Amino acid sequence: MKVLLIKDVYKLGRAGDLKRVADGYGRNYLLPQGLAVLATPGALKQVEFIRSKASEQRAVINKEMGAVAEQLLKLSLAFPARAGETGKLYGSITSQDVVDAIQSKSGIAVKRHQIDMQPLRMLGEHTIQIRLTMDLIPELKVFVYREGEAGPRAETVKVDEVATPIAETPSEE
Repeated sequence: MKVLLIKDVYKLGRAGDLKRVADGYGRNYLLPQGLAVLATPGALKQVEFIRSKASEQRAVINKEMGAVAEQLLKLSLAFPARAGETGKLYGSITSQDVVDAIQSKSGIAVKRHQIDMQPLRMLGEHTIQIRLTMDLIPELKVFVYREGEAGPRAETVKVDEVATPIAETPSEE
């Protein structure tokens, strides 16, 4: 099925792009969510208008999110965790733990799906990416250290303390 993207879609394309997608993906996700329309001759005439409008919106959003990205770049998180002798954690640090820690430490509300990481299962320093927009992806340092030992210089956030849910902001993508 050929669709014309109306909005930027992560891992698929930008607004105004003409894409061939699986029928189910198009019918069950892209079309109902208002992310794309069928690539009809009438829709294809609007490609330039959609691209210019999306470009303007993208510039505004990137400008707004630039300040948030600067704050996130300055931020580093530290998690105490129980671990075995080899450094493997008893459990893991998940993207939800990172979201809660960012919220409690800086007041910035990000969504779990914006965090690009696998659950952290080893002690040490890890770098994760936070996808604010398609163009703006700051990196964040996360330190995982053994519970009871002196932690790194980053402000320590206990996993148990950050388990409270936060209100998520609507997505601008």
